[in-house]
This record gives sequence, structure tokens and C-alpha cells, in this order.
Amino acid sequence: MATILLAEARFYPHLNDMLLQGARSAIEAAGHEHETITVPGALELPAAISLTARSGRFCAFVALGVVIRGETYHFEIVAGESARALMDLSLKGFAIGNGILTVENEEQALVRADPARGDKGGDAARAALALLKLREQFGA
Repeated sequence: MATILLAEARFYPHLNDMLLQGARSAIEAAGHEHETITVPGALELPAAISLTARSGRFCAFVALGVVIRGETYHFEIVAGESARALMDLSLKGFAIGNGILTVENEEQALVRADPARGDKGGDAARAALALLKLREQFGA
């Protein structure tokens, strides 16, 4: 049994609750345990995963959050840099599921976050578990 870290950027609590529900359900269905930490925003998620990975307590990680396009360029920076940093960590051997929603509006986020519709939290957890399995299979 593995322990998976759910790292959430809790900027939109009602959306995060749905992402967390989906991720927790997927991890529990696979027979694993999970812990949750919270950071202010999506840009902090890669750093949080990197810092907590040093503890050796977690076998895989799930990054959860929502970035909704606004009127400024900030959306592109947050969406792009958080994804880039998570990819950098993944290429270093971390099993990470990216569940950061990058959407145009709240309605898109609601559809994707809802476990009964898009279940992107569950999808991110399943992605992390698939990468964990590959790492175990190939001894990486």
C-alpha cells in the first residue's frame, strides 16, 4: 500500500472540494492511502511537491487546483509555469498526476471538477497511480 500526497491550491474551495473528492475516491479504490496539503495557488504546487518529496513518505503526488482565465496575462503565466514545473519534476522520476484545471470560466471548471461529470481529480490520481506502477515495474 502506497501513500499518495494530494497537493491542492485552494483558490476556489467549492471546485477544489470536488477535485479532492474525485482524487480521494480513485486512490481509495486502488487500495492506497492519501494525505492532503494546501498551498495558496497553482504556482506553489510544484514547490510543495518538491519539498514534501524529500520526506520519503509519499510514493506519488497529485496536484489539484483551478486556474480561470482573467483579463490579464497572469493566466498564461500561472497555467504555463505550473505545468512546466510539474513536468520538470516528473522527468526527474516523480510520479505526478496533474489535476490543475486551466479553463476559460467557472462553468467549464464545474463540469471538469465534478466527480459525476468530468472527474479530473480522479483522472489525475489515476495518472499518478499509473506512473507509480510504471516506476515500480521498471525499477526506476
